[in-house]
Amino acid sequence: MSKRVACLYGGFSNEREVSLVSGRDCSVALREAGYEVTEIDVGRDPAALAAALDPAPDAAFNALHGRWGEDGCIQGMLEFLRIPYTHSGVLASALAMDKPMAKRLFAAAGLLCPEGLLVSRAEIARGDVIPRPYVIKPHNEGSSVGVKIVTEGTNIPPLQGADWAFGEMVLVERFVPGRELTVAVMGDRPLAVTEIKPRVGFYDYDAKYTEGRADHVVPAEVPAAIAEEALATALAAHQALGCRGISRADFRYDDSGGAPGKLYLLEINTQPGMTPLSLVPEQAAHLGISFPALCAWLVENAACDS
Repeated sequence: MSKRVACLYGGFSNEREVSLVSGRDCSVALREAGYEVTEIDVGRDPAALAAALDPAPDAAFNALHGRWGEDGCIQGMLEFLRIPYTHSGVLASALAMDKPMAKRLFAAAGLLCPEGLLVSRAEIARGDVIPRPYVIKPHNEGSSVGVKIVTEGTNIPPLQGADWAFGEMVLVERFVPGRELTVAVMGDRPLAVTEIKPRVGFYDYDAKYTEGRADHVVPAEVPAAIAEEALATALAAHQALGCRGISRADFRYDDSGGAPGKLYLLEINTQPGMTPLSLVPEQAAHLGISFPALCAWLVENAACDS
C-alpha cells in the first residue's frame, strides 16, 4: 500500500497565498510519486485540524509558510499527535523564525552576519539607531515580509503606523551592498549556490513571488572560494539551529570593493517555497533531482523529534 500523506498548507499568516501555491504543487508532485494525498487548508481551530488528521496519516507534509506554520507551532501539534512531519522540528523552527536569537547562535558558531539591533518602534521614531543605510525588518516573519531599506537622503520616517503591522519590536541591520545569494540544504548536503537578480529594487516579497520580477542564476557566477564558503556556511547554519529536512540560507555577497569580497549570512528559512519554480526545487533540478523526487525525499525523511 502507498503511504498516506496529509499536505498541510494555506494557514493564516501573511504568507497564506504563497503557501496555497506550495501546497497544491507539492500535492500534485506527491501523487506523481505514488503517495495517497489528503490536502488540508489549515485554519485557526486546532480541534478541526486534529479531526482532519484522524485517522492519522503516515506523514504530514508541511507546506505552510510564515508564523504558526514555520515557527514551531504546527510542529508542536504534530508532535503531540505523534504524526511524523517534514522539515525542521519545534525548536529549530522556533529559533530560525526568531531572527535575533538565530543571529546569536550563528555568531556562536563563528558565522558572519550583518551587525544589528533589536529595538522598539519608539526608538526608531526618535531617530536612526545605527548609521544609514540600514535595513528594518520584523523579527519573526519570513519571505521578506515588511522589509524596508532606509537610505541616505530620505526624509520619509522608516516606520509609519499603517505601514507596520508586525509588533512593537523591530530588527535593524546594517545594509550590506552587493549581490543576493542563496543555498539550499537537503539533509546534510548543501545543493548549489544561486544568485538572485531582482529586475527592479531589491528582492522583496513581490519580487520573490511575482513571475518575471527576478532572475535566478544557478550556479552563481562567483569566485570558487566564495561558492565553497556559501555551501559550507549554509550547512553550518542548518546544523547550528538543529534543522532537518530541507532549509535555505540567504546571503549578501559584498564584492563592491572587488574580488574576493565578503559573504554575510542573513537568515535560514526552514519552510522555503516549494513550487517547481522555487529556489530549492530549482537547485535540486540542477543536480538532477526532480520535483516529485524532492517531495518524496521529504516524506521519507519525515519524523517526530520527541
